[in-house]
Amino acid sequence: MKMTMTQKILAKHSGLEYVKPGQLIQANLDVVMGNDITTAVALTEFNKIGAKKVFDKDKVVIVLDHFTPNKDIKAAEQCKNCRNFANEMEISNFFDVGQVGIEHALLPEKGIVVAGQVIIGADSHTCTYGALGAFSTGVGSTDMAVGMATGTGWFKVPSAIKINIIGKKQGFVSGKDVILHLIGKIGVDGALYKSLEFTGEGISELTMDDRFTISNMAIEAGAKNGIFPVDDKTINYIKTHSTKKYEVFEADIDAEYEETITINLDTLRPTIAFPSLPENTRTIDEVGNIEIDQVVIGSCTNGRIDDMKITAEILKGRKIAKNIRTIIIPGTQQIYLECIKRGYVEIFIEAGAVFSVPTCGPCLGGHMGILASGERCLSTTNRNFVGRMGHTESEVYLASPAIASASAIMGRITNPEDLKGEI
Repeated sequence: MKMTMTQKILAKHSGLEYVKPGQLIQANLDVVMGNDITTAVALTEFNKIGAKKVFDKDKVVIVLDHFTPNKDIKAAEQCKNCRNFANEMEISNFFDVGQVGIEHALLPEKGIVVAGQVIIGADSHTCTYGALGAFSTGVGSTDMAVGMATGTGWFKVPSAIKINIIGKKQGFVSGKDVILHLIGKIGVDGALYKSLEFTGEGISELTMDDRFTISNMAIEAGAKNGIFPVDDKTINYIKTHSTKKYEVFEADIDAEYEETITINLDTLRPTIAFPSLPENTRTIDEVGNIEIDQVVIGSCTNGRIDDMKITAEILKGRKIAKNIRTIIIPGTQQIYLECIKRGYVEIFIEAGAVFSVPTCGPCLGGHMGILASGERCLSTTNRNFVGRMGHTESEVYLASPAIASASAIMGRITNPEDLKGEI
């Protein structure tokens, strides 16, 4: 019975002793999540199938984070519909303005997702929760509607790619560089409908925030999910944030993988994705002189406290370059508050940045950072497709918060190691 982590979790939730790649299964769901955009669509489908109640008011999660605080009338109407539904169904985990955060930063922080669960979310970056040793994946709004009504979902069991991480992080390398390097290596369809399973002694070098970032962008390689083994860091995180029962699954020693890819942290360099695909990567040493107009630091990929910390360390005592718009967005209200307590907000503002309430906003070209024709943005978000953050003739470059912060100071893509003074 050779199974990977993902396959073992899916087998358990399907009531089966064994599953194999390509097998169609119906699995019980621990969490069904949607946001203000996707939930609004799911409600139409929920009504179409004649559902009257959600399967479990404690297992359905609705987070109003994409176009909130409401950017226009349409967004306001969508949120109103979600709000009315949540109240009618007595949804326990409903997060509105004031309590909200960017969904994939919020759910782990609130202890809603833990190891061993099966989680679906009507948002492609739901794969984030694999950092906790859960099977989590993005689905369409129709699947969300059925999941809300029945508590089950259909899956094709994915085959797997093993990502063996070795070595120790050097300099300003972070989880963002790990995943950008991987996507650059295998391409945006290199793991299409496969499970990316991370392993190796180098995982101990990765913080939980690193792991959330890596799992978050598994979808950018086409993966069904990205998942990490559960170690002491994972368990400590879960116990700090949740009282839920969790279950640890481990891949069999002889589990079958389609291939094994090794990433050596000893030699990994800060990595940037050039327009207009996440696979179009170059190391910081290969960038050249790329001037920018805007920097965005935040999102479900890099809006966590580690990201705010490195940003503050680099910006402290420095000024953002003239004509560079720098937008910093914490992932949750708790991270926002922690930034205030640590003095980060003062550093950001004195440097010349704007500090936002938690929102997905600029990441998807929604609001609070739309690009005009010909403008370039260096962003810590997860996608840089044509028109992703605004005009189709704008450009988006993806990088870590460290690179983004240094670049904001210099007005061009810059290695923090090249800044004058200590960091």
